[in-house]
Amino acid sequence: MTRPPVRTAPTGAVYFSLLGPLTARLDGHELPLGPRKQRLVLATLLSRPNTPVPVEVLTDAVWPDDPPRTARKNLQVYVSAARTLLGPAGHEGRDRVVHGCGGYLLRIAEGELDTLRFGSLARAGRAAAGRGDLAGAARLLREALDLWEGPPLNDLRDSAGVAEEAGRLEARCLTVYEDWAETEIELGRPAVAVDGLRDLVERHPLRERLRAAWMNSLHQSGRQAEALAVYDDYRQLMARELGLEPSPAMAALYRSMLGRGREARRPAPAREAVGPAAPPACTAAFTGRPGELRELLEVLGCGEERVVVVSGPAGAGKSALALRAAHLLADRFPDGRVRVRVRREDGTARSRAEILAELGRLCGVAGNAAPPGNTASPEGGAGGDRAATAALADAWQEWQARHRALVVLDDVPDEASVRGLLSRSGKCSVLITARGQLAGLAPVHRIALPALADAEALELLGKLIGAGRLRADPGAALRIVRACGGLPLAVEVSGMRLAVLRHLPLAEYADRLDDPSAALDELVAGDVSVRHRIASGWRDLADGDRWVLGRLAGLAEDGGFTLDRATEALGCGERAAIRAVESLIDAGAVTSPAGEVTAHAALYEVPRLLGLYAHEREGV
Repeated sequence: MTRPPVRTAPTGAVYFSLLGPLTARLDGHELPLGPRKQRLVLATLLSRPNTPVPVEVLTDAVWPDDPPRTARKNLQVYVSAARTLLGPAGHEGRDRVVHGCGGYLLRIAEGELDTLRFGSLARAGRAAAGRGDLAGAARLLREALDLWEGPPLNDLRDSAGVAEEAGRLEARCLTVYEDWAETEIELGRPAVAVDGLRDLVERHPLRERLRAAWMNSLHQSGRQAEALAVYDDYRQLMARELGLEPSPAMAALYRSMLGRGREARRPAPAREAVGPAAPPACTAAFTGRPGELRELLEVLGCGEERVVVVSGPAGAGKSALALRAAHLLADRFPDGRVRVRVRREDGTARSRAEILAELGRLCGVAGNAAPPGNTASPEGGAGGDRAATAALADAWQEWQARHRALVVLDDVPDEASVRGLLSRSGKCSVLITARGQLAGLAPVHRIALPALADAEALELLGKLIGAGRLRADPGAALRIVRACGGLPLAVEVSGMRLAVLRHLPLAEYADRLDDPSAALDELVAGDVSVRHRIASGWRDLADGDRWVLGRLAGLAEDGGFTLDRATEALGCGERAAIRAVESLIDAGAVTSPAGEVTAHAALYEVPRLLGLYAHEREGV
């Protein structure tokens, strides 16, 4: 934003820019892009480079309210004009714009589009920061920001479809600016970021990370009074606009600055990484769970409980809640917050040797090289491999004894996967997420995630499809979230799907979800599939538990089942039925009342979507 953007297109190639007004340049000369509707089509294709763009999306971008009968023919004309402007792709002379069953796809290389170049530089900068090369990270992130010339596509934002894409691009730019500013502060060069941060905070006053970086840059520049005033302005704005207080992390940053000069104590930058490593950024759509989040912050923040288990079925939002809590607890864990997945991508459990090696690499634990041999073995292989794993385990325990860090062990399949990883002494805390309740671990603090309340689920859906669309048919929106069973993943997938299918009435989509035979087919958005996640949880169950769940799912269609009905459906005695139901409760496949109640008086439930999947598999 402070220097002319670096153009990387080869001679004779068209270079497109979306990070500002839509422009195209050929050998330094700006090209005419035609009438507005043609530019809208081009902007939409460029916003999704090398990805099929459905005809419906292009139509909504050009004619959001009432497309003419000739809309498809007109689109073909605009796409033809774009082909002429773009010319052939690469050295093979292939068509730039191709049409297939998924829509129109625009082929374009990184050096021909500023958003692709921006993403590449940002990834390289973050990778450099992860290696500890802060100077290299600052340089690469700054180079990315030099491509940002203003609000993306600011000349076409009166189109709702283009405005949505532009908003996503601007959010990416802001995140990279925050990364760069925090890196400069950490390098001891806060003054270079002060003015730019002030301008961005004025445009995005509720963006907390941006404001925290501004506070830090002022404080490290010796302007403590101004830094404190920034916080006070933010506190008043939050109270006035949202009725909320600043987050615990922001309040902790403020307290660290009170009464301290610049040299008295350098406050940690308000960034996601404080210490050796940190979990990934929280999802922007995180919604609800106020009680569970408050409980997590209180339990882990007081330092008395060292292990917390957050349990719930696949798609319940366990990881999102854990990451949210980890970010808010930055000031309580000065030696860092680190997150490791305990399963592989295919859902199988990782070996203890693999997990220890990753923890060692992230936290700089001595002896952190991956042990030789077959790391797929639970104990790291035989002979020397077992010795290497044991050495890693001892080094990990020593590190935990000397540090105060929060370790998030995500998606734990069973107790055996984590027993050797929990701290035996010291002030480290461990936050475990698991589908089952891991009853064999003790002593631990347990938090079971129920389905989202209607209001929370509607808020999540509204974030994805827009509050206006939600208000237009609140009854249909309520049917959608209830058909999702209040499962956060299902609500999020519904929102992502509806955000693309902007022509689809909410009532029609609710009808589709109400159909038991079609609901799981509808809950797919791109490569995110609710059925796939539920199938992973299904595979975790023992064969006997799967059969029992299939029988009980048929009882749950009218809102739940009692022990007497379970006994009848399973064709067994009362004690066997109790054991069968409680085994599914332990596995997270059946929910039970939160308060104490006798087994006979309790009303048990199978989550709706899990029940539908059980019907599919068992033919019940």
